[in-house]
Amino acid sequence: MRRRLPAMALATVLAGSALTAALPVAAQPSVSTLTKSVQGVADPAAHGDVATWVVSYSSGANGAATITDTIGAGQTLVSGSLRVPPGWTGTEGNPVSATNPNVRNGGTALSSLLTPPVQASASSTGGDGFTPILHRTPDGRLQAWNVYHHVAEAGPKLVCTDLTTSALCAGGPWPKPLNTAPGPFGAGNTGDIASPLEPQYVRDPANAARVYYSATTASSIGVACLDLAAPGNCGYWPLMPRSGATFEMAGLVETGGNLYGVATSGHVVCWTIATQSACAGQPYAPVVPPTNHGGYYLGALAVAGGKLFASSSQQGARAPALGCFDPATAAACAGWPAPKPLGPFGNFSYNAYTAYSTTGAEVGACSSTTGGLNVTTCYAIDGSPLPAPSAPAGLESNVISFNPEVIRTGDRVRSYIGIWGGPYSGAAVCHDWSTGASCAGLPSRITHPTVNGGDTRDYGYAHDAPTGCLIGLGDAGVLFSMDPDTGASPCVRSGASVSLNPSQFYCDGKPHNVTYGKARLTGVTPANVNFGASTVKVADQGGNPVSTPGFAPDGTVDLTGVSAASLTVTASIVLNNASDFGGGNQPALVVEFTGDAPQICFRTTISAECSVTSVANAAGGTDATGGFTSNTVTRQVAPGASCLPNVVVNKEICGSHTPANCKAGGSGPWVKQAPVGVLGLLHATAYWRITVTNNGPIAVTDAYVLDDVEPSCHTGPFSLQPGESKQVHCSTYALLSLFPLVNEAKAKYTPVNGTRLYTTWSSAKACSLLCALN
Repeated sequence: MRRRLPAMALATVLAGSALTAALPVAAQPSVSTLTKSVQGVADPAAHGDVATWVVSYSSGANGAATITDTIGAGQTLVSGSLRVPPGWTGTEGNPVSATNPNVRNGGTALSSLLTPPVQASASSTGGDGFTPILHRTPDGRLQAWNVYHHVAEAGPKLVCTDLTTSALCAGGPWPKPLNTAPGPFGAGNTGDIASPLEPQYVRDPANAARVYYSATTASSIGVACLDLAAPGNCGYWPLMPRSGATFEMAGLVETGGNLYGVATSGHVVCWTIATQSACAGQPYAPVVPPTNHGGYYLGALAVAGGKLFASSSQQGARAPALGCFDPATAAACAGWPAPKPLGPFGNFSYNAYTAYSTTGAEVGACSSTTGGLNVTTCYAIDGSPLPAPSAPAGLESNVISFNPEVIRTGDRVRSYIGIWGGPYSGAAVCHDWSTGASCAGLPSRITHPTVNGGDTRDYGYAHDAPTGCLIGLGDAGVLFSMDPDTGASPCVRSGASVSLNPSQFYCDGKPHNVTYGKARLTGVTPANVNFGASTVKVADQGGNPVSTPGFAPDGTVDLTGVSAASLTVTASIVLNNASDFGGGNQPALVVEFTGDAPQICFRTTISAECSVTSVANAAGGTDATGGFTSNTVTRQVAPGASCLPNVVVNKEICGSHTPANCKAGGSGPWVKQAPVGVLGLLHATAYWRITVTNNGPIAVTDAYVLDDVEPSCHTGPFSLQPGESKQVHCSTYALLSLFPLVNEAKAKYTPVNGTRLYTTWSSAKACSLLCALN
């Protein structure tokens, strides 16, 4: 039965996206288009406003696409505001740009490359790595990172291999040094972090690309960080001074949100992931004897039932031991008043690993020690003895073994342990805890004759869930793949994982109509895939399984009718042959939905400069259909209080007896009151001059002169730039009484993108004899 979310819950998790009936494929445009809009500002906008520009891209063909948007005059980009859909890479600047090397399904799809089946078989890392750290790039390329172990501070020790091509990753030369300062990886002998003897890594639960590892500097031991996505160093936090018996620590493990390590002095150190800081009261009292193996910690860590277990040994100096630390009490576990023995004097251990019940519950910890007689010893969490797992317990003398990679399938738990020494140049041992015996279908010693002539000297493995393969690495410095069910190398499988959240394709905050379509394998010949043995798993945003029909014979998976805010589709492909990989062909897993055109958004701040009276933007792009441009969107900018014009009016009267001096351009004089004698007692002409001046920072338009008495003085419309004046000349012929005539004028005007304003009145006086008597 298909699992559905209630309608109200679905509306909440979609955050603005609504599921509707799928649009037919024929509805996709044959050419690509861009539609530009702006939001967050009125029209007209104001100086200092922040505008959100939205570019909707409707793709007409699959392939690479680039969209650019030049930020117009009068605005600046808000740093960090660019938003692009998943699968796109955005670059802030002018223009802002977004690129996608592989647009699919009109832009509403995500893809991930299927990992090639021959994963780095016989691919040298160039040095003595320990265990791989797997990382998938946004386009689905599987990378294997590794750190050369027991290398001094300055030496380069970090290597990245692209398992898609079995070649070193771009960005070399490799290896690179490790450093305490955050930032891009350097080059050469410039490191300040030494690597431990037996690295154990912890992924950040909030960001799987961040990897924490135990580190040693010239003055301290602590936690360091790798950012595999950046890529670069992402910090170092000292936990104990490096002095006396403290010179390094075992690898790191996680429980309860904290990372734990054990120093060579036996002290337990602790660091909290969420706060990126040392735990209160750490370092804690020793739980194992001090160890000194050439300055390194000889042993390893495991977690069971929330307790920390540490093996400790000193080759040829004492018997190996296992200690237990309880984070709840910050002391030795109940039932562990002292470390417990792991084997005879002279034996030593490179491992500590979790013991499981037949139902997959964590019940204790084990360690397999090496010597003239190899011994495997296990203890329950309460300190009581546990039976040893038969697979590692039967190892020959002088075979060394390391921490296992654990694969859990339901209640079935299998541990894959790397071994070498004695009669083996490299092999794996698999123990099935659900049966208490060696793993069915696998040889008791899984050798790799096709990899480097069998000389692998296995240290450990990393399980890649999408493909189901194990990626191995060892003392020979050779990466290889192994099928966990058959032991074959290379592992002839492929796989990929795609997480699709349709709401992430939109950035305008509005609801959008979307529906899921299909997941599909592209670039793969169906006859080359064993679909019966292959699996596809679909989970919703909460990690809950979503029921689907599985693979159809053409390599598609029907997702229509699924109602979830987001989906993660993981395809594990068992191949009949590898003929679809190589030769430039890059098969992929594609997950698609149908809906509104995806969007690119960015914000700009409109300039506070008064001269900015409008802003505009248009976008352009290129893809497989050619070049195209969007509509241009313009917003007028209204003046604020500091940008309003300062228009003044000065009305004057001509004080000359000569009319020619009172015309436009005449010398006047121009005064506020006509002197006695200029006007006759019975009749005369009063000549007026009205000066309108714009003393403000912006222009005015649609200006008019209004006169209180004389209609011939009315003038307009006209414009005034900042600092510009306009003079209006007019006259009044009238029979004058003995009383003065006062005339007033003002201006009405409209600032650019503003509202109608009026000046104050300005007056001048025309008078006869009585002006002198007043």
